[in-house]
Amino acid sequence: MRARDITKVYGGTHALRGVDFAIRAGCVTALFGENGAGKSTLMKILAGVETPTTGTLELFGEAAVFASPVEAVDRGVAIIHQELNLCPNLSVTDNLFMGRELIRGGLFVNEGAQKLIVADVLARLEEKIDPNALVSELRLGQQQVVEIARAISFEARVLIMDEPTSALSAAEVEVLFRVIRELTATGVAIVYISHHLEEALLIADDVVVLRDGALVAVAPADEVDIAWVVANMVGRNPDDLYPEMGAPVGEALLEVRGLSVADPANPGRMAVADLDLTVRAGEIVCLYGLMGAGRTELLETLAGRLPVQKGSVHVDGRDVTAASIADRIELGMALVPEDRQRDGLVQTMSVGDNLSLASIRSFLSGPFVSGRREQVAVKRTIVDVTVKTLGPGAAIGSLSGGNQQKVVIGKVLLTAPRVLLLDEPTRGIDVGAKADIFTLMAEQARSGRAVLFATSELGEALNAADRVLVMHRGRVVRELDPRTTTKEDLMAASDDAASPPETTNDVSDDANGALA
Repeated sequence: MRARDITKVYGGTHALRGVDFAIRAGCVTALFGENGAGKSTLMKILAGVETPTTGTLELFGEAAVFASPVEAVDRGVAIIHQELNLCPNLSVTDNLFMGRELIRGGLFVNEGAQKLIVADVLARLEEKIDPNALVSELRLGQQQVVEIARAISFEARVLIMDEPTSALSAAEVEVLFRVIRELTATGVAIVYISHHLEEALLIADDVVVLRDGALVAVAPADEVDIAWVVANMVGRNPDDLYPEMGAPVGEALLEVRGLSVADPANPGRMAVADLDLTVRAGEIVCLYGLMGAGRTELLETLAGRLPVQKGSVHVDGRDVTAASIADRIELGMALVPEDRQRDGLVQTMSVGDNLSLASIRSFLSGPFVSGRREQVAVKRTIVDVTVKTLGPGAAIGSLSGGNQQKVVIGKVLLTAPRVLLLDEPTRGIDVGAKADIFTLMAEQARSGRAVLFATSELGEALNAADRVLVMHRGRVVRELDPRTTTKEDLMAASDDAASPPETTNDVSDDANGALA
């Protein structure tokens, strides 16, 4: 497939500027670029979601014009969107066959045949998901697998993967890579977009970099490295992406003792089991683990979203075990959720309204909101968290993924938390925005806050934290010093369920946060 001289203009914004882009049969083309570089816009044009302002497409050597994504699929082009494009109120099977149901007798949907196909695709992805399960009942990572399964089920000749692994564990990424190689062996052309640079280079045959809507670099994957990609994307050394760590450590701000939490999808199972941890002022502590380890359930329980079955949670010496979400925010603990679209933002609100939503009480003057004070705080936060936007009144949907994530973080910071919780804070955003978020986290630690974040990225765990707590099946099974831990050590710790813990679940009470 080839795109020739593609330009896309939205109002006064040039999303793409004369892009020439080609993908080869049987090859994986990795497409890199910052948020807002034009990657997703280009892919939407290839997949029939958008039409170019100027320029042409060729498919198998012939001119191609797609009136809709359905027409593109019929011609053999399918896309996995960056933001999940599923119907949560429908089953997994219904999502995979929506708009292309198998009909028998000319009248009835052949549900049995559909479920067999879905089960086969999920088995190929080595994922145990019930084809009858509602998508809303699945974890984010499982929903990502469903999105991938749907695209694979189209049997497309050109498959576009826009951030396909943003919510997957390392083991699931390995399975996906195996499936990708199976597909390319049959001649399928794959475009692979990812902010996980090292991961993408492992699977890529060709590398293309976009910057500010223009194509700036093309090379064979075996001739480039991460430094080359980053330099072409953002013009900065990858060693500069992580801030200096080691803020002075103070008193314990978060103390968790004997915490047990039921799995919301399976109340008979404990998502978090008898867990202890302590996070001190000035510390950045990372929760690392595979999917199902209990990281998200732990953070959502600390924030008040899930009920505590057993144990206690204290913030700055105050018991918040039975407190509501609003009370915990008042007492100084707030969460940046894993899924910014579903849980972090209100899509119908502006940038400014989203930023002030969680702290609106602080702007009250009697029964009324002081618009002046709210606007001052919102504008200051936009600057502090470096949101690229036309202003507080801009639609939240007009922002790139990285800037939307900064809005979610800014909203939480406006509540003035003492304990900052972040679940996969850099999911689906580019290296430049990641660097900004890591810098924000380090600044919060230096200002005396306690920071607890979850990630499935090895590099983040080892470079953006003072300590790493490895979770497995709801328990902390390792406590590691990132300064002396390798990626191999961390992967082995997260996957070694049979070995006894090297430390207790509790974090050391040493004022320096020394590791056991």
